[in-house]
Amino acid sequence: MAKGKGDLRKGVGALEEFQKKVNALLADLESSPAGKSKVAEQTVSRNAFSGHNASFAEADGLYAQYNRVHESLVALSKSLGEQIEYLSLGVHAAAVGFDNVDDDTRRRFYEIQAHMDAERDKAARADEPAKPENADKQYDAGWAAE
Repeated sequence: MAKGKGDLRKGVGALEEFQKKVNALLADLESSPAGKSKVAEQTVSRNAFSGHNASFAEADGLYAQYNRVHESLVALSKSLGEQIEYLSLGVHAAAVGFDNVDDDTRRRFYEIQAHMDAERDKAARADEPAKPENADKQYDAGWAAE
């Protein structure tokens, strides 16, 4: 069975309805204490854990972990926003036809895509085990010894 334009239109309609629901949820999220701008503002100083210039290794460790988690939450919030914008742009392009999308919208779509690709590649490299220094030379030396 061949699918015609009507089927694409139904799919776009479903995506547009989904987009409206996601936009409503995103608006609720952004206006809540979990919104990306509010999460970024919620910082704690080192002094809050043990006082000014007090030597307390556990407080230093807790502060370091707090900052690590906070930075991750801010990055995650930004990434989620970009991904939703990316999907919204895609839904719009599907609705009006890619040839009818203005250059600024296309540029933004490709900017977000490039940024997401770069972040994915960065995360993949971070997950790879570190290669020991001179591993190739050691491997070659092992072959020579046989």
